Formats: sequence, structure tokens, C-alpha cells
Amino acid sequence: MTKLGLPDGIQACLFDLDGVITKTAVVHAAAWKQTFDDFLRARDGADFRPFDDSDYDEYVDGRPRADGVRTFLASRGIRLPEGAPDDPPDRQTVHGLGNRKNELLLELIRTRGVEAYDGTIRYIGAARAEGLRTAVVSSSANCRDVLRSINAEHLFDVRIDGVVAAERHLPGKPQPDTFLAAAHDLGVEPKAAAVFEDALAGMDAGRSGHFGYVVGLDRVGQADALRAHGADVVVPDLVNLGEWS
Repeated sequence: MTKLGLPDGIQACLFDLDGVITKTAVVHAAAWKQTFDDFLRARDGADFRPFDDSDYDEYVDGRPRADGVRTFLASRGIRLPEGAPDDPPDRQTVHGLGNRKNELLLELIRTRGVEAYDGTIRYIGAARAEGLRTAVVSSSANCRDVLRSINAEHLFDVRIDGVVAAERHLPGKPQPDTFLAAAHDLGVEPKAAAVFEDALAGMDAGRSGHFGYVVGLDRVGQADALRAHGADVVVPDLVNLGEWS
């Protein structure tokens, strides 16, 4: 193992955004909860079963927005029309609900701001100093704006986000395609790349893509689940990985 806590032969690091680089996972969860609770309350009345943390972890976290809507609603036996990507946020379609969530997310980001995980930012700097290439891999269409807000865009050689995935028709996590695209754009084989994720869907993507190492960031006390979904190692923060700090 290297001083960065990675196996010998790793040439690139592929980082998820929310929950790995930035402390925005909690903001995403809040926006999803408000979106789904409002929808379920209007559909089922006051006795509706609220969206909870386990729903977020299992059905939504790490997935592209529309996939999160479909997957959660399917878990409740609900099907909605797909609609169109530009559906207004009050339209009862998959894309309408997704756009409502994004509207709430941007409002929360504006009011709360975005904060980076210092340990991750310093780890990325250490990795680049060791000659490793770096990419950010996120399902968020707001990835570039978030990186700019924390002055971190320059830390990545490649960005594969919701915008790029849509342009290239790449399926999102838990499929490995976005991570595979990042490795390809960096010029490395998957076995020479390490994936850094906090979401169960991201663990699944890392495992199914046969990457050289999958690092799970346990921000919310789900270390066992991260391991079960494919993490090679689980740490609470990247300052705890290796002996670089």
C-alpha cells in the first residue's frame, strides 16, 4: 500500500461529489424528503408514510435525479408518467417531481451555502502531488457550479456529471458507466483507478466496474452497508486513509 492508503499500481482517483467532496448530502436528503412528503401527503392524505433516511440510502442517494424518483416511487408501488425533462416542478410526472427536488435543493444551497470536507480537499492535493490523476464523478447537474463555489474546479483533470452523462447517454449509478467514462478520459484502465464514494449506489458502481480499489466514506454510520455493497475499505474521513496527512 502507498502512503495514500491505496494499492500499488493505482494511477487515478475518481471522487463522488456530494458526501465525499462537499457536505451537501444532507441538503440533498432534505430536498428529497420535502419533495416526496409533499407528494405523498397530497396523494394519500394525513396518514401517508413519510420518506425517511432508509429510503434515501436505498433508493435515491447517488442516483441520477429521475432514477431516484422512479426507484423510490416503485418501492411504494407508485407509477407516474415520465413527462419531459423541462416539466414544471408542480407537474405530477417523474421529471416534474425531479425538478421540484432540484428547485428545493438550489434554494437550500443558496440559503445554507456549500461547505467542503477539508480532509478530502487535502487528500486530493496530496494525490495530485504524488502524480495521480483526478476526476469528479457525480450524478448532479449542478456539479460544476458547486465546485466553483468552493474553488475546487482546478483540482480535477476530468469532470463526469449529470450534464456530461446526459450528453453521452451514460446510465447513472449504480451502473458503473460514469466512473468508467472518467477512467477512460483520464487514460487509465479501471483496475488502475480508485473510486471514492459515500453512497450505496456508488459502491455498487465501483464493484461492478471492477475498479482497482473502492473507498467508502462513512458519513452517516453505514459502514457495514458500504462494505456489503463493495467497499474495499471504509473510513470516516480521508484523513484516516493511509499516512499522508
